[in-house]
Amino acid sequence: MTPEFIIGLGLILLGTVSVAWASPKDYLTRLINLEIPAFGLLLVMLSFDEMLALLTFIAVSTVSTFIFVRVIGKREGVN
Repeated sequence: MTPEFIIGLGLILLGTVSVAWASPKDYLTRLINLEIPAFGLLLVMLSFDEMLALLTFIAVSTVSTFIFVRVIGKREGVN
């Protein structure tokens, strides 16, 4: 087990907890905290292959941000 794999797993767990139980309950804080597990996933994938890490990070960041912005828009009543 490489150091980036262990640090990545820790960031995934820490980031997931910080998104689920954010201190201020606003959407911007949760959106910012959503990048922590994405970066942890990047480190985990980096321990296997660099191209896989880059593509996974781009895909996870794009999809999660898109979904979360849609949820924020529906909650705020913006079309």
